[in-house]
Amino acid sequence: MNTSIQELKTLATQTRRDILRMVHAVSSGHPGGSLGCVEFFLALYHQVMDYKLPFSMEGRDEDLFFLSNGHISPVLYSTLARRGFFPVEELATFRKLNTRLQGHPTTHDHLPGVRVASGSLGQGLSVAIGAALGKKLNNDQHLVYTLHGDGELQEGQIWEALMFAAHNRVDNLIATIDYNNRQIDGDVDKVLSLGNLPEKLRAFGWEVLEEKSGNDIEAVISILEKAKQLTGKGKPIAIVLHTEMGAGVDFMMGTNAWHGKTPNDEQLAKALEQLSLDNPQDY
Repeated sequence: MNTSIQELKTLATQTRRDILRMVHAVSSGHPGGSLGCVEFFLALYHQVMDYKLPFSMEGRDEDLFFLSNGHISPVLYSTLARRGFFPVEELATFRKLNTRLQGHPTTHDHLPGVRVASGSLGQGLSVAIGAALGKKLNNDQHLVYTLHGDGELQEGQIWEALMFAAHNRVDNLIATIDYNNRQIDGDVDKVLSLGNLPEKLRAFGWEVLEEKSGNDIEAVISILEKAKQLTGKGKPIAIVLHTEMGAGVDFMMGTNAWHGKTPNDEQLAKALEQLSLDNPQDY
């Protein structure tokens, strides 16, 4: 299941091309956070997570992943398609009428790889905790992974779930926070600061890791593997993963503007020039 680092770096560029072409085609979607989380998704699905194909909603005897900040669906869909969950050509239907690739992932369309409807922020951790507890009841030794936006942590349900997981020793759970300090209305620090997030998470009883290079594929693999080694010791695991919104495209970085804004024809062409490949596998 593992892929070489060079292959992953090439695939990261291809994934970013997919993301931009998907949102451009319908002038709708969320490219910024998607671009920033590419390395996380590739590390998870190509190196870290133990899962089975074809996809099973039950998920017995395999690792599970729940995307909580569902607006970054483009990066999820590209990753799943290029990992064989569904045909790559289906990426062309993103956000179109009767598509399975909704703007925010849904389960009722039965798209392989989607385990939770995540349009509403703040709910994914609660769902994942239930799945993790289910694995314990079934004597299933596999892990549950989640991803959350830092702006999403302004939702109160997140903190209820954090408290519940620590109290109930849900130690087969690894929750990653995409810490880019951007949200729809501006910088997270200015909209509603999270303060010292690692210390807050520790105060809630979690084992906490932090990675400053969230767009370095090798660093992301390393921190996820380290997190795996900490499971089963009585505490849930959190990773504070520093990323750059819009990573890979210079004019999309350093601002929250591209949270939910899509490139026009000229901007797409400029972005794809920066994401050039000798042999692009565009759908």
